[in-house]
Amino acid sequence: MPIRRDKRDRYVEVEVGVPPEPLWVRCEACGELVFRRKLQENQYICPRCGAYFFLSARERIASLADPDSFQEFSTPSICEDPLGFSDQLPYKERVHRARQETGLFEAVLAGSARIGGIPVILAAMDFRFIGGSMGVGVGEILRTAMELAAQERKPFVLVVSSGGARVQEGVLSLLQMVKVVAAREALAQAAVPYIAILTYPSTGGVLASIGSIADVTIAEEGALIGFAGPRVIEQTTGERLPPGFQTAKFAQEHGMVDAVVPRAKLREELLRALSVLVEGG
Repeated sequence: MPIRRDKRDRYVEVEVGVPPEPLWVRCEACGELVFRRKLQENQYICPRCGAYFFLSARERIASLADPDSFQEFSTPSICEDPLGFSDQLPYKERVHRARQETGLFEAVLAGSARIGGIPVILAAMDFRFIGGSMGVGVGEILRTAMELAAQERKPFVLVVSSGGARVQEGVLSLLQMVKVVAAREALAQAAVPYIAILTYPSTGGVLASIGSIADVTIAEEGALIGFAGPRVIEQTTGERLPPGFQTAKFAQEHGMVDAVVPRAKLREELLRALSVLVEGG
């Protein structure tokens, strides 16, 4: 997992939700040993230096949804290895390991929930699951969730944490970009609000499709937002890139996101946006 080297809002690597859980966790930013329960109560923000630990999909949902309100959708029926792909590991084995390590069926978790009493369809991506990459499974889960949101006229909320398309599924992973954009159009036709929360990282085909076409886009402080890495962009365009061009602050200054919010205030900001959109019809 990548580490953001910034003293104020750095993300640091930590395995959360993977049994067995140690009672103490060391912050890689400042070296402080933090009691896990205290870290959890502080939304996985180091109480000493303010560094952000990665959150799993379930922890993201728990931090945003009303207590005990989230009801997970059933898993879709998909072809788990459409290309028979193998690199250092057979693709089936890689997916199996990801499921064991995360307890998730795929790199996104979706279901119905309430946020401040407002019924929503809520989905959160998990970077621990093959980099939060979008393959056929992720595309199908998101499509189903958005279509249900349109049918039930419930706002759709997506937390993005992804490296992009899943290379092990080749062109089929790229086709998911089309699928989720079409499902997003169904939300627009039904006049159902869509709110995206961009976290670290929000990149590749996920950002280029469903991550960048919300009605309201909120970036978590310290989020990495961009399509490709700086070196690839510089080699392709022949242009020297400005410093910090993939930061949440840069994205806000150039109109890509509507607000940059500290993690501790994300739920408050999300509820404010939902209240305006729902009450405004």
